[in-house]
Amino acid sequence: MNVSSFPEGFLWGVATAAYQIEGATDEDGRGESIWDRFSHTPGRTAHGDTGDVACDHYHRWESDLDLLVELGVDAYRFSIAWPRILPTADIDQVNEAGLTFYEQLVDGLLDRGIKPFATLYHWDLPQVLEDKGGWANRETAYAFADYAYTIAERLGDRVSGWMTINEPWVVSVLGYERGEFAPGRTSLTDSLAASHHLLLGHGLAMHALRDLDVNSEAGIVLNFTAQEAKSDHPEDRDKQRFEDGTNNRWFIEPIVGKGYPEDILADLRWDQSPVLPGDLEIISTPIDFLGVNYYTRVIVGDSPAAPTLVSDPNLTEMGWEIYPSGIYEFLTRFHHEHHIKKFYITENGAAMRDVPDDEGFVDDQDRIEFLRRHFAEGLRAIDDGAPLAGWFVWSMMDNFEWASGYGKRFGVIRVDYETQQRTVKSSGRWLADVIEANGLSTST
Repeated sequence: MNVSSFPEGFLWGVATAAYQIEGATDEDGRGESIWDRFSHTPGRTAHGDTGDVACDHYHRWESDLDLLVELGVDAYRFSIAWPRILPTADIDQVNEAGLTFYEQLVDGLLDRGIKPFATLYHWDLPQVLEDKGGWANRETAYAFADYAYTIAERLGDRVSGWMTINEPWVVSVLGYERGEFAPGRTSLTDSLAASHHLLLGHGLAMHALRDLDVNSEAGIVLNFTAQEAKSDHPEDRDKQRFEDGTNNRWFIEPIVGKGYPEDILADLRWDQSPVLPGDLEIISTPIDFLGVNYYTRVIVGDSPAAPTLVSDPNLTEMGWEIYPSGIYEFLTRFHHEHHIKKFYITENGAAMRDVPDDEGFVDDQDRIEFLRRHFAEGLRAIDDGAPLAGWFVWSMMDNFEWASGYGKRFGVIRVDYETQQRTVKSSGRWLADVIEANGLSTST
């Protein structure tokens, strides 16, 4: 068997998020988050599903970490629930039980030889801050920096990597402009303000981590969606430019010191009133790595011109096109355009129509093929000079998939939500083999 190998020391992991797996939303002093409020509002999530129990990881974390050993991962990306640490968002009212939970989790990972990678914000803003304006309010960025300092002061000696904000595009656009995610607002003005304050919060958190001199790397996680024009018609090409600008350039360019894209500023006619002197310098605080979340491609434009580009009819259960070469395109593009010194793929995976047998086992060959094709594109990007240093598969296990509820399954481990039984899927076994070989088999 021939193996196409990843570089020596390549980091392999899986990823989760607190609200999607922990449950125990009203235990041990945890406060209310915007996702608690949102999911309990009728009509907001599929079937009225909530994260109240989710995967009950809060009580099952030790056996879940044992499953990570079975997968053979080098690292685990998890998120910390802000309202579990600061239930009232008051920096003087730290919930010791919350800190203890994550301290035990981190120590449990280290005991098993697994590197902890902690995301500070994966969408569970304390509701008390949303009541004061949420991310549209500048004060939330400073509150986030205080929270980041609190966490890093306690765990900074043991966490291998810090990720400040997860997918600010999702938070600002789906949460504040389109109303599809928590907190469910529909205001472009609020969305633009939120996008800036999220980036400001990132920069301030980076300063907090630097001030503590934590012995670990730190960066931010951005989601990228390939935007392709339907045709070469000028209207379609301009639509592609705009969608790429708002989806892919809006957040990375300020982070690398280029400010907000001028063409998109003109398109949106944004007055930039939330941007105060010194903000862009804070936002462009150097990062150690860029986390890349990648899932799909979107074809944009509505001109009648022909011939036109069409998407691959092979879709995931989310209705997303399977387009692996987007991984290659973004890694090489940002390597050349912005000279990023290190990338991690921090999320990549697929919701598939998993059908368990009588024992709860899922033979998910479609997910294996999805991962195989994307891993191959990552290898191709490395061969062309992109500094890709690790890969976190989304997700470790099936979980609460936000507004889609429990109907969409991304895990390489199946969760029976009635019994909370975990069963490693074929994809999990295959992933363990890839990790052990640090490469993909090219022939048998």
